[in-house]
Amino acid sequence: MNITVIYGSVRSARKGIRAAKYIVQKCEERGNSVTLIDPAEYELPLIDKMFKEYPSGEAPPPLAELSKILSGSDGFIIVSGEYNHTIPPALTNLMDYFQKEYHFKPSAIMSYSAGSFGGIRAAIHLRAFLSELGTPSIPSLFPVPKIQEAFDKEGNPADERFDKRTKKFLDEFEWYAEALKNRRESGTPY
Repeated sequence: MNITVIYGSVRSARKGIRAAKYIVQKCEERGNSVTLIDPAEYELPLIDKMFKEYPSGEAPPPLAELSKILSGSDGFIIVSGEYNHTIPPALTNLMDYFQKEYHFKPSAIMSYSAGSFGGIRAAIHLRAFLSELGTPSIPSLFPVPKIQEAFDKEGNPADERFDKRTKKFLDEFEWYAEALKNRRESGTPY
């Protein structure tokens, strides 16, 4: 499977990138091809036009690159913090540039926070957002409380129980990704 992990923070002291590194590693260990999209690396301006609104060949190069990555993906894992009980603006800005690239592909939500709720309030908002983009999320969520303690800088978990939770989460995600990939190959409604 071609999986894209989309991380949602551009803050200088961000800790969630550790969770993104962890989930990338776990997906790769399962034999998947994985691309991590980090909005800090793309420095996209606030959205003015969606990628599809640019004349062919005239979109800024970062948008063309991202469109190619997203189009080639079988599913998306969104790694999102919780900012003021909702989705980080860098994540919505990045994802809003695209639409058809997400259609009929599943998403999975890995949320985090510095507190004990693990970003669950942002995850609830993400469900509606992702569905509207055309990438409905799987039923399971992967909340990570106290992100500052959960992983080291390389993405290694502080608690071995993460691996058991991750297996269940990725088993479900891959099931949906494979099912929808098979259906896309026989055609989509539009």
